[in-house]
Amino acid sequence: MSEQDKPASPNWERSVLEKLALSAIQEQRRSRHWSILFKTLGFLYLFIVLFLAAGWFSSDGVSIKEHTALVDLQGVIAADKTSADSVIDSLQSAFEDKKTKGVILRINSPGGSPVQAGQIHDEIKRLRGLHPDIPLYVVVDDICASGGYYVAAGADKIFVDKASIVGSIGVLMDGFGFTQAMQKLGVERRLLTAGENKGFLDPFSPADPRQEAYARQMLEEIHGQFINVVKEGRGKRLKETPGMFSGLVWSGEKSIQLGLADGLGSVESVARDVIKAKDIVDFTQREGLAARLASRLGASMAAALTPFEKTGVTLR
Repeated sequence: MSEQDKPASPNWERSVLEKLALSAIQEQRRSRHWSILFKTLGFLYLFIVLFLAAGWFSSDGVSIKEHTALVDLQGVIAADKTSADSVIDSLQSAFEDKKTKGVILRINSPGGSPVQAGQIHDEIKRLRGLHPDIPLYVVVDDICASGGYYVAAGADKIFVDKASIVGSIGVLMDGFGFTQAMQKLGVERRLLTAGENKGFLDPFSPADPRQEAYARQMLEEIHGQFINVVKEGRGKRLKETPGMFSGLVWSGEKSIQLGLADGLGSVESVARDVIKAKDIVDFTQREGLAARLASRLGASMAAALTPFEKTGVTLR
């Protein structure tokens, strides 16, 4: 009997089915691997985009040649807003970079806490002493008033736009009085203290002339500190006038005439023409998304738990 006449093996069907099943399994595995790879790449891409959008990646010190270091001071100067810690950390990084030729502190602030402003000012003086070859210039955007100017007074030079708002060298303490409203509503205030001045300037109690006089004395003391900082920082450039330390503000152009500023300039022009390093590296510490959410959540909870904020001293 020839080979062609022999009956087929009874296991050939099983062999074919096994090969088909194995091939299908291998194809599924390959498809699954590609699917996992593409999903991983997609998640990685989305993760990077979110990180960049949240400001978690920064360009601090990313330069291989001499550059101008930029630090931003934006908004109200306060521990829970633009804090001394964040600005000081940014300034330290800028000065410590070996390729920094000069530092620009760009200010756009109406003022804020005298403590926070004073800490930034003192650190500026310290860093200028440690790095005498690296100048620090302030460039004013829209406004550099009160606490913002307190900080600026520590710079080598201050540059403004002709329409910038500069000055407000004064101190204030604000609050509210609710006693008449409480009387009309029939609300009785029950305040218990240990220490006759523990309820100092309580908004729900009648004004106490002795406490108001004490507060004015304290404001005058802080105002004197502010004036001394400005006089020390500006030196002979300052052309003092009777209203200079009264809390008035001036245009950028007028502030140059008064010696409160040194000239007109922007970040780009100061980097290019004064520092002579047109490449700008931003050293400003940017708050990440997680930190911003936590900060806002904390502020919201604090506002809910404390409906009336205590009176505070402000440079603005």
